Amino acid sequence: MARVSGLAWYVLVHQLPPRPLYLRAKIRQRLARVGAIALKSSVYVLPRREDCLEDLEWIAEEARSGNGEAWIGEARFVDRKVDEELVRRSRAGRNADYRELSGELRGAPSGVDGAARLARARKRLDEIAGIDFFAAPGRISTEAAIERLQKRLERRDRTMKTQKKARTKDLVGRTWVTRRGIKVDRISSAWFVRRFVDPKARFRFIDPKSETARPNEIGFDMTGGEFTHEGDRCTLETLVHRTAVADAGLRPIVQIVHDIDLKDEKFGRPETIGISQVLAGLFAATSDDQRRLERGFALFDDLYASFRMESRPASRPDGSSRR
Repeated sequence: MARVSGLAWYVLVHQLPPRPLYLRAKIRQRLARVGAIALKSSVYVLPRREDCLEDLEWIAEEARSGNGEAWIGEARFVDRKVDEELVRRSRAGRNADYRELSGELRGAPSGVDGAARLARARKRLDEIAGIDFFAAPGRISTEAAIERLQKRLERRDRTMKTQKKARTKDLVGRTWVTRRGIKVDRISSAWFVRRFVDPKARFRFIDPKSETARPNEIGFDMTGGEFTHEGDRCTLETLVHRTAVADAGLRPIVQIVHDIDLKDEKFGRPETIGISQVLAGLFAATSDDQRRLERGFALFDDLYASFRMESRPASRPDGSSRR
């Protein structure tokens, strides 16, 4: 390793009581998270930077609050080999972090899960880079791995959009027909059609005992319909599957509708009970299918907005600490 010029360091020295037992592990985890380098047992250093001092001050306060002792000082080492060894250890630690992240990316799945993992990988890269004080070389290959995954997902998205366009072409400009007395699966299916397939789609409600779909109409969630239950899928799941729509905000809605409609608790999302209760109130309030559709659309629009917000990676406020 090339010789480094004289560096200035912050030094944390602590002495922790034997109990509580978790305190030592907690302090070690905090020190690892901020990239502190062990000089010897209970002595850690960080480069003399303002944010590093703040990190050590928080850790020292935690040690003291656990009835321990902690001191922070500044140091320069006369022997430059000490600086070189500390830099080497820091880079080795960050290279290990980068290798771990790169390994996770190699197994990253495609689809919505792939996009979510990409967002988490970027967040983790930022965290590692935040404590990469001496430009560990592993960062370059990890950034390249993230870029490759992004390009794979972009290609997949383009392919899926092309497939979706081909699959939905014949579904646009049509009237969708279903049974009267619509409930969760039919309402959510109509909402999906209006939002993801054809924003001008029309809907008609019939009594299948005395009426059938007309030519050029699309039947859904009824016997003989083009889109209905398939295997263990509810109608909404069938629509999403066959139109190849991939959307992080849509997936929780599909899972909730499945559990309410099929009552098998397959997904067990915590929101299901509350949404089922709201829908029960909607059905009790009106028997008019068009009115149910309007109110149901508003409900699913709000749910979708909520889940879309949750699926986006949280931005990090300027000036926030890494803790």
